[in-house]
Amino acid sequence: MNKLYIGNVSAEASEEDFETIFEQWKIPHSGPFLVKTGYAFVDCPDEKAAMKAIDVLSGKVELHGKLLEVEHSVPKRQRSCKLQIRNIPPHMQWEVLDGMLAQYGAVESCEQVNTDTETAVVNVRYAAKDQARLAMEKLNGSMMENYALKVSYIPDETAVQEGPSAGGRRGFNARGPPRSGSPGLGARPKVQSDIPLRLLVPTQFVGAIIGKEGATIRNITKQTHSKIDIHRKENAGAAEKPITIHSTPEGCSSACTTIMEIMQKEAVDTKFTEEIPLKILAHNNFVGRLIGKEGRNLKKIEQDTGCKITISPLQDLTLYNPERTITVKGSIEACARAEEEVMKKIRESYDSDMAAMNLQSNLIPGLNLNALGLFPGGGPGMGPSMSSVPPPGAHGGCPSFGCSPYGGEGPFWASMLSASSQPPAGHQESETVHLFIPALAVGAIIGKQGQHIKQLSHFAGASIKIAPAEGLDPKQRMVIIVGPPEAQFKAQCRLFGKLKEENFFGPKEEVKLEAHIKVPSFAAGRVIGKGGKTVNELQNLTCAEVVVPRDQTPDENDQVIVKISGHFFACQLAQRKIQEILAQVRRQQQPKPSSGAQTPIPRRK
Repeated sequence: MNKLYIGNVSAEASEEDFETIFEQWKIPHSGPFLVKTGYAFVDCPDEKAAMKAIDVLSGKVELHGKLLEVEHSVPKRQRSCKLQIRNIPPHMQWEVLDGMLAQYGAVESCEQVNTDTETAVVNVRYAAKDQARLAMEKLNGSMMENYALKVSYIPDETAVQEGPSAGGRRGFNARGPPRSGSPGLGARPKVQSDIPLRLLVPTQFVGAIIGKEGATIRNITKQTHSKIDIHRKENAGAAEKPITIHSTPEGCSSACTTIMEIMQKEAVDTKFTEEIPLKILAHNNFVGRLIGKEGRNLKKIEQDTGCKITISPLQDLTLYNPERTITVKGSIEACARAEEEVMKKIRESYDSDMAAMNLQSNLIPGLNLNALGLFPGGGPGMGPSMSSVPPPGAHGGCPSFGCSPYGGEGPFWASMLSASSQPPAGHQESETVHLFIPALAVGAIIGKQGQHIKQLSHFAGASIKIAPAEGLDPKQRMVIIVGPPEAQFKAQCRLFGKLKEENFFGPKEEVKLEAHIKVPSFAAGRVIGKGGKTVNELQNLTCAEVVVPRDQTPDENDQVIVKISGHFFACQLAQRKIQEILAQVRRQQQPKPSSGAQTPIPRRK
């Protein structure tokens, strides 16, 4: 990959001109310049020299009045699936870059190239030629944070032997080696995704893990290239303490194995006879996908590793503790293998969610889901009602949603959420939403002996009931959800997620449901707007379908139905916006106090 193509060459250019330029910029070359009409070729001794020529000369150096264009020389038969993207903003986060690349196809690998430039360079391999070509067309010259991206093919040596590769679904498949937190130089080491490894260890072994004056933990950190936080000060007197490990997946696994070995040795030295299982903490959002339909994923991990794995029940979750405890029993070697498989599933779930967020981030403004514990991460906009001291038993290191074990900033899209739609602390008005689900999914939602719907209701803080089967559509059933806005968010999020987990929608199919909310008949016109302007703007903003059926007869409470259809985020945003309109109508309906009237002072009892 060290042969260069030099384009936009003047007809007056000679081999000596190129010799002078390369000598002036101290760029080595290993062969003569082959000068043709309008272009030239040259070989460089190594990739570093080739990259320097591209970075220093391309679009920056003139020869006889023409700006040279320098890139890798790639024979047509090797112009397949591999691209090089240069001039990436130095502080750009990997999640943003990943989301951008995933728009054009399935990315099989994305590896950073070490250069001496301020901006970053990555080599990307797509699953199919047409995907790479589309990415090249769309990204080359596009602006990102005032930097113009430069995209070119790089030789794909496998293209000749393999032929065209099969196209994959859009998104990310297996990735390249671990990369830094942002493509810029000097960035801190970072995991493949933003999910660290969280362990729960017996308090009595924390001292051995830290070691004398911190020597043991420093040694683990150095050997595994990890950042390890032991939350020993939280929950004084608790029997177990959380440990958070930030590293590559391999680094996390290595640190985990070392910690298990230290605990085992300490148990022998102190004559501790009880079994010491490995305990992994995972956000509840990912546990359903870890378990899999009918427990298949978990059973396979148990079979492959020889471990016994159990997961703490859903009812153990609280507003302050969104994590489930995954307990793994077996030998240290078996537990280490199980940890790798468990965390692989959790990271895949997180990456999948982040890819979806990238594509849907334009739908989020105004929604304050950040404070609700639906997703790992916390940050700006957390309401005062969510920031109280955790009750006994909450895992240290995660005292509230404003202090997340998954990183202080939370997912990239969390910072976009505004508190404008957040319900005020204190008393919140209850809302009623009718959500329509496939009739075949009713059993999964209710669960064995009604356990799942009870747990869901308890967790969300909402009343959740399945309406009797009736009406003209036998394929759908109505779920009646009653509760304040936070409870609505949680309950509906879990229902959407459950339908996906139970495969009522295909692997590539988005879960889209219809929700009905009732509004006062006199306010329906405000939702529609003059000439349908408001409802059209609402649909454009949220990407949900919003319909106020004409010629409705108001019910006994003088209310009419507004129908909302779409995926979870679209539905939530539409519901919030409609509730904002209704709140505005209610404020306008309130009688204004007369200027001479005095507010009566309540008499003390």
